[in-house]
Amino acid sequence: MKSDLSNFMQLNPYSKTREPDLVDLKGMELEELQSFCEKFGEPNYRGKQLFNWIYNVDEISFDRMMNLPTYFRENLMKVAKVGRFVNVEVQTSIDGTEKYSWVLADSSMIESVRIPMLHAGNIKRWSICISTQVGCAMGCEFCLTGKMGFVRQLTSGEIVEQFLAAKRRLGKDERFHNIVFMGMGEPLDNFHEMKKAAKILTDPNFEGISRKRLTVSTVGISNKIEEFLRTIPDVGLAISLHASDDFTRSKLVPVNRKWNLSSLLSICKNLPLKDIKRITFEYVLLKGVNDSEKDANQLVKILSGIRSKINLIPWNQFQGVDFESPDEKNVEKFQNILKKNGFMTTVRKRKGADISAACGQLADDSILKKINQKNGRSKI
Repeated sequence: MKSDLSNFMQLNPYSKTREPDLVDLKGMELEELQSFCEKFGEPNYRGKQLFNWIYNVDEISFDRMMNLPTYFRENLMKVAKVGRFVNVEVQTSIDGTEKYSWVLADSSMIESVRIPMLHAGNIKRWSICISTQVGCAMGCEFCLTGKMGFVRQLTSGEIVEQFLAAKRRLGKDERFHNIVFMGMGEPLDNFHEMKKAAKILTDPNFEGISRKRLTVSTVGISNKIEEFLRTIPDVGLAISLHASDDFTRSKLVPVNRKWNLSSLLSICKNLPLKDIKRITFEYVLLKGVNDSEKDANQLVKILSGIRSKINLIPWNQFQGVDFESPDEKNVEKFQNILKKNGFMTTVRKRKGADISAACGQLADDSILKKINQKNGRSKI
C-alpha cells in the first residue's frame, strides 16, 4: 500500500532553517509507533519491532533493522530518523558521580547525572538524574538552574535519550536501578512530553526499569500532580517543599504564590497511595533561613496526616547568592525533631559537588559566569 510520504514530514520547532524535518521516532510510545506503521499500510506488529530496535537495541540506522522489509526501511529513511546525542562533555567526581553535558540539535545544553549506589552482588548499580527542560521557569532562589530562566521544553525523545546515552557508557556488570526526574527544569511544567518519556522508560516492552523505580520531583504544580499519578500509577512522587510556612516558601519557591502550602498539602493528603507508598518531601536546608527548631516543629505540624518521608538536603553552594549551608549540628538537630515525631527522615549525602553535579547545581556554564559578575542577592 502506497502512502503520501509528505504526510509524515513535520516542522522541527527547534530548527534554525524552519524547513520540514524528518520525524524523530525516538520519543514515540509503542501505540504511536504502531499507528505510524499502519499509516504506511504496514501491520500493527511492525510498531513493536521498531520499538525494540529504537529502545532496546538502541539502533539508529534503518538499514540495520533487518527484520523490517526492505521497501519499508527505504520509506522510513525518506521521512523519519532516530535521534541521538552526538556531543557530550563528561566530568567525573572523586566520589564516582558522572555529570554529562549534552549539546542538543539547536545548540542548547542540558545536563544529566549518573550517581553511584550500593552494589548488589556483582552488579554495580547506578541512579540517573534526568532533565526535562532547558533551564527552568520556577526561579527557586537557591537553585542554579533557576538562574538560567526558561529556554525551552525538551521533547520526549530528548528526555529518553538522556537515559539511553548514559546507558551506553555502562559496563557489562553495571545497571541503572533508579531514574529520577530531578535534573534541569520542572517536570510537570513539561507535562505532555515528560509523561510520554515516563511511559516509554517504564514500558514492559522496554528493558528499562519498573514504574516503582521512577521518581518525578515537582515544586508543587498542584493541578498536574493528581493527573500525572492517575496516568502513570505506581511512580514515586517527590515534592520540593523547602519551607514550612507560606511567607518563607513564597520567597524561596515563587510558584508558592500560585499554589500555596494549603492547596498543595490538601492534594497530597487525598492522593490514593498504596499501603507501602509514601510521598517524599525534599527540604533544602539554608542556614538562618529555614533550619531552626521552630521550622522543624512547624514541618511536623503541616505534614501530619500525610504518609511521607522527608529528605533533608544541606544546600549545595554556588557563588553569587547570599546563602550558606547549615552546620552539621543544626542538620542533626532538625532531623532528630522529625524522627522523634515519627517521620522517616534521611539526610542526602553530597555527591558530585566538586563537579557542580549536586542537587541545585545544574546549569549552562555561561549562567554561572554571569552570576559571578554580579554582587549577589540579599539574604531572605
